[in-house]
Amino acid sequence: MQQSVSLVTLGVADYGRAKAFYRALGWSPALEVEETTFFQANGVILVLWGRDKLALDIGIADEGANWSGIALAHNVRSREEVHALIELARGNGAEIAREPAETFYGGYAGAFRDLDGHAWEIAHNPGFGLDDAGNIVLPGTVGGQVSPAERENR
Repeated sequence: MQQSVSLVTLGVADYGRAKAFYRALGWSPALEVEETTFFQANGVILVLWGRDKLALDIGIADEGANWSGIALAHNVRSREEVHALIELARGNGAEIAREPAETFYGGYAGAFRDLDGHAWEIAHNPGFGLDDAGNIVLPGTVGGQVSPAERENR
């Protein structure tokens, strides 16, 4: 089986408000269909869709939990980018859950909850490289694939 995350769908309380929020953060929709917005995010698609529709579609009762237990991460190239994105989110109504600071893994990160309470971490992790397209290159991989030498060690 190929390891892949193709889509991350956020069930949002107010579709128009959520779409405006993400656009204000600089996200450009790749596709919009029937109150569903798709953002190309390197190799993953981020989708905004009504929370009630998402719950019905996947068969989960929407009991209005405070947090879904899912955190999304956006890795950036520098500490300055961490600060810039946290401030952009704050300025557009996000709740800052963690101010930017040193991390236990030697990186630098902050976190916010978007307008629907979805948790996002903005991180600079010197242990994870980023290719020219902004895709994470994990240690022991070449072009996002496990190198033959690393595969033998696993």
